[in-house]
Amino acid sequence: MAEVVFEHVTRIYPGNDKPSVDDLNLDIKDGEFLVLVGPSGCGKSTTLRMLAGLEEVNKGRIFIGDKDVTTMQPKDRDIAMVFQNYALYPHMTVADNMGFALKIAGMPKDEIRKRVEEAAKTLDLTEYLDRKPKALSGGQRQRVAMGRAIVRKPKVFLMDEPLSNLDAKLRVQTRTQIAALQRQLGVTTLYVTHDQTEALTMGDRIAVIKLGVLQQVGAPTELYDRPANVFVAGFIGSPSMNINTHPVVDGKAKIGEDTLDLPAEAVNKLTPDDGGKIVVGFRPEDADLASPTDANAFSLRVVNVEDLGSDGYIYGNIVTDGSIAESSTMMSDQNKLTTIRVNPRSLPKVGETVKIKIDPTKMHLFSPATELRLN
Repeated sequence: MAEVVFEHVTRIYPGNDKPSVDDLNLDIKDGEFLVLVGPSGCGKSTTLRMLAGLEEVNKGRIFIGDKDVTTMQPKDRDIAMVFQNYALYPHMTVADNMGFALKIAGMPKDEIRKRVEEAAKTLDLTEYLDRKPKALSGGQRQRVAMGRAIVRKPKVFLMDEPLSNLDAKLRVQTRTQIAALQRQLGVTTLYVTHDQTEALTMGDRIAVIKLGVLQQVGAPTELYDRPANVFVAGFIGSPSMNINTHPVVDGKAKIGEDTLDLPAEAVNKLTPDDGGKIVVGFRPEDADLASPTDANAFSLRVVNVEDLGSDGYIYGNIVTDGSIAESSTMMSDQNKLTTIRVNPRSLPKVGETVKIKIDPTKMHLFSPATELRLN
């Protein structure tokens, strides 16, 4: 096993003036499962491919263990990759697919068979060893691809969106298997995905990347509870965080025609560049219905409601002077509507105006100018 270190790593593709990965410093501990997450085109697969030796590093160095692998050939790096498409040989059996790399390396037949059978047992594939890939389901093929990586007993596993070709139910099932398997094997793993649910459920730590720049690295709960900036706040969590820009009046946030108390420590950090405004974020579960007379609450016109049995969701627009406020939502997957999770037994009706109170200890405050966290 081995630690992986990216030291000021930059990749600029020919013909581009902007780096796809910009000055990346990242340390993956020995035996850790690190998930690299971000939207499409943010540089996460490029990072993985540089570690694999499939992309050139323009600046900086990459280490696996105490070995500098920056210019080393992929075959000499002692890594194993699992791709989005399973890349199995259709004319070979499952056993031959799993043992092919070992055969090429000249390993004795009995040792190959032993390793393949061990991996097949771990992955629940023993009864399929003599089948061809076409006779397997998508989930089974993905497990064969995993088995091919496991038999090599590498120092590092690299996984590039291995679940994106599976249907929703199978994805959840395979997700659990991969996470459990990695903990059992204890192999250092870099897992790339754009699915933040995968990131939150699988990783020991998550690294969020945007436009080639690393935004924040930390445990899933850390990124969920204390996002470092507006991007991480809006990206991690589903439904996503409600994030709006509001004027600051007498140390309070003016939300529509109502005001909300703000902690003095956050207000004091605002600068002239912020233009007298503050970004207020809160998760749907950190707010609730309030009484009409509650002073520290804001009005919301209900546009849609969802009753999921265990949960209820309200989607609405902030009200100002009896009309709908011009929305200044910075990031949302709810069509610029504010989302609140409530008890499904007390859902208001569409068209009603309700009062919403945010848990003051769970409020996320950011600077409009820098988008960095204030509290």
